[in-house]
Parts: sequence; structure tokens; C-alpha cells
Amino acid sequence: MERKTVKLQDLPVDTFTDSQAFEYIESTHGQVVTINPEMISCAKTNESLKNIIENAELVIPDGIGVEIGLKILGYNVRRIAGIAFAHKLLEASVKNCQRVALIGSKPEVITKAVENLKAEIPGINIIYVRDGYFKDDDKVLSEIKEMQPEVILAALGSPKQEEFIYNAKKLLPNAIMIGVGGSFDVWSGCVERAPEIYQKIGLEWLYRTVKEPKRFKRIFPTLPLFVINVLKEKWGIKC
Repeated sequence: MERKTVKLQDLPVDTFTDSQAFEYIESTHGQVVTINPEMISCAKTNESLKNIIENAELVIPDGIGVEIGLKILGYNVRRIAGIAFAHKLLEASVKNCQRVALIGSKPEVITKAVENLKAEIPGINIIYVRDGYFKDDDKVLSEIKEMQPEVILAALGSPKQEEFIYNAKKLLPNAIMIGVGGSFDVWSGCVERAPEIYQKIGLEWLYRTVKEPKRFKRIFPTLPLFVINVLKEKWGIKC
């Protein structure tokens, strides 16, 4: 399957549908970046993150902000929720007899997430679990190299999870790796995912902000500034 990307704020975004994106990464392996407005904003001043995104094997538009930005530029690309995409990878790991590694979040959160995932996805082979409270990346990278998982989910927050995966894929080029942000919190039951209606209309972020008001400072002014910058991009005005 041929990969086709478009540029959004000078960063590549894949134009695959959900099923196409899944088929593509299963055949190519590598790093999946779930790009959102916050990550795009960060990449403007973080050259390392920009390089990681540009060299990722798949960049999916996670979040309604990215979908809106692409529509402003004339691209009809639908969002692909990172949490759902990652869960699909876990489900497929059973069919494909793949070993799974889960890295990140608080110790009690990842422990409960593993428990729930094993109950929800019979046969899942989770061979490596590590909370996100480690200082020695090299030690963890060495451990996963020894364990040889084929699917790796990292919930370390951005850009740390993207940086960690970028280094991990040098050691495990045949693995599929994805940064999953707060997904472990949801899978553990510590955080409630937005009802399906919010997910379908792309307002999951709004539901979570209402539930967790501290997220407001993180989203605003990032989201409106992102839209303004995309409009400038469309009009040929340098940001």
C-alpha cells in the first residue's frame, strides 16, 4: 500500500482511513505518532520532536483539532483516535501471536490496566510491564531489547514517549510502537472515557476538560492558536 501524506504546519500527516492505516502499519512496522495540536505546537520549538514526526512510519490525525486544520487546508482527512487504534493493535496481537510491552503511567495505574486488558482481550501475551517512573532510559531499552516484544505501547506523555519510541525502534525495527498518552488511565478505569456520542462528533476533549478542569490550561490557548496558525498557513502568512 502506497503511503500518502499532506503537510500541516510543516509536518507530515497520513491521509489513510482508519482501516488503511492499520493495514499499512501491520505490513511496515515502526513508529506510530498520534499527532495533535499540542504536539504540533511543541514541534515548532523542539527540533528533536519535529525530526521524530518527520521520520515516523505513520502519523495519524488524533484529535478533532487536526481534522479541522486539515479541512481548512482543503484536505478531507478524518481523525483516527489514538486510544482506539492502540486497542485495535492489542486485539490484533492475539491473532498475530505477537508479544506485547506496556510502558508508562503510575505503578498502580498500569497494574490495573494490565489486569483489565487481560480480562478484556483473552490470550493477550503481555511479556513486559514497566511504569513510567524510571530515570534510566537505556536500562529499560535494554530490557525490552532482550524481551523482543512485537507491539509496544508507551504512555510517557509527549514528547518523552515519542523520543523513547524513536530510540526503541532502532533496537526493534520489526516491532510496532505507539505513544498512547493517557490511555492506560482509561483502560485501568481510573479515568472515564467520553461517551460514544462525544467520540463520534470529535468532542471527547471537551468532555474530558469538563471532567478534569486542570486540562483547560493545557488546551487553551493551544487549540485556538493552532487554528489561527493554520489559517495563516492557508493564506500564505508566515507564523
